[in-house]
Amino acid sequence: MDIQNTIKNLHPLEVKVILRYGKDDELSVERIEADLGFKSGNQVLSWLLAKGLISEKRRETAVFYEITELGRSWKANGTPEERMLELVRIKPGLTLPEIAETLGVDGKDVGSAFGLLAKLGLFAMNDAKQVGISLPPESLKDGRPASGPAADHFAVVRALLTKGADAEDRLLPESALNNAEREAAAGMAKKRAASLSAFRMTERETVFFSFGEEHAQLAAALKRAGLSGEEIGVLTPQMLESGAWKGKTFRVYNVQVPPARLLTGRTNAYSQFLEQTKDKLVSLGFEEFDGPLVETEFWNSDALFMPQFHSARDIHDVYHIAEPASAKKIDEPWLSAVSAAHENGGDTGSRGWGYTFDREFTKRLILRSQGTVMSAKTLPHAKIPGKYFGMLRCFRYDKVDATHLSDFYQTEGIVLGEDVNLRTLLGMLEMFATEVAGAKEVKYVPGYFPFTEPSVEVHIKHPVLGWFELGGSGIFRPEVTASLGVKVPVAAWGIGIDRMALMALGLSDLRELFSYDIESVRMRRHTV
Repeated sequence: MDIQNTIKNLHPLEVKVILRYGKDDELSVERIEADLGFKSGNQVLSWLLAKGLISEKRRETAVFYEITELGRSWKANGTPEERMLELVRIKPGLTLPEIAETLGVDGKDVGSAFGLLAKLGLFAMNDAKQVGISLPPESLKDGRPASGPAADHFAVVRALLTKGADAEDRLLPESALNNAEREAAAGMAKKRAASLSAFRMTERETVFFSFGEEHAQLAAALKRAGLSGEEIGVLTPQMLESGAWKGKTFRVYNVQVPPARLLTGRTNAYSQFLEQTKDKLVSLGFEEFDGPLVETEFWNSDALFMPQFHSARDIHDVYHIAEPASAKKIDEPWLSAVSAAHENGGDTGSRGWGYTFDREFTKRLILRSQGTVMSAKTLPHAKIPGKYFGMLRCFRYDKVDATHLSDFYQTEGIVLGEDVNLRTLLGMLEMFATEVAGAKEVKYVPGYFPFTEPSVEVHIKHPVLGWFELGGSGIFRPEVTASLGVKVPVAAWGIGIDRMALMALGLSDLRELFSYDIESVRMRRHTV
């Protein structure tokens, strides 16, 4: 050990401990706090342990009892045994239920108290289940047993309650109790659910440390250096004004030591990205919608004119709810209107899909697989003209890779109005691709969705992943809008907000958005 270098890095509190104790002394938090008046002896011992100047010697566990509110009530009003004795002495012949009702005590506690007092030879019960005192009247003094096991029990319990109520810091050490009190305390205390008992039992472990072989050499070096632990670490204006600093020794500081790392709190970059995207849409006049994660097949697919035999409805694409498996009903008139649209087109001007709509299948419950479900649910009460959006969590059975997750977010939206057309939609897609995602290269590709015509997919070019689809969009078909009571054009989109975040946050894998690597998360920044 480099003694000179070690003493330069000692805190004044550590110096005091080294000079106060010898190699053969046992150190504990309680001892140095009592001897030296430290507020946190644990901190000083931790410093010495980290420097290798002390080592753990042994551990000792002590039991303490803390009186509860119930115990204080017993001390003030009497224990169940004391109250039962007083009642039965005045009104003999009561049954246990009658005693419980009269005293306002739980029947289980009355039964336990009777069992204990019967064991002590104080109570007896006749064939009619009536309780009486089995001791002769002359053996009672002031209504209590004058001698014997019952008298000893009452005295021990009463003394224990008094000690518990008067204990310093509300903790009564087991070591301060005699054998009879220890036995009684163990029967009256619990570690858990202590509110139902008179005492709460806790265990405290004391760790004892000792100095190493170099202690004498270290203490001698401190004395030679003139260090006492009273060195001044902070020079205050008051000390300068009063002159109290004169003649004092100042603590040496190593200005070469790097400062502690400052970890400031801030919003998660992805959460911030979502909120800023919401703010942008709200500033453009959009109203936000949201809904439950669990939806029916009706709103998730049927209301969007997706046929019940569509491949995307297969069990491998959505997650089904096991219990309950189905909703109780689907609201009218939407069920009948959507059913007719599927079967023959209804009042939409379409020929429909030409199959028999299954009204039981449509009640099945699933985890929301697409954000468009909320667009469909918004249509029946949407304002015209109107603009709506949502940041919606969706679930699909999908292979997880750099651009796919089975649990993901979509930004979903609709614009309703007489003048809404494809140009309106393309303007919105360009805003998402360039202003929100920050893409430099964007292209639009014709697509197919059962609920929109025409349909458009927007693709962006990522510097690492290359071209990938950002999301789908289109103009809702009349089979969707007319069935839900809307007679004007509706532009709709469902875009992967997670994928937009890849570009905006400079990432190349969706899984990084939900990383458990806290250092990676701290490095991310996002500004609009």
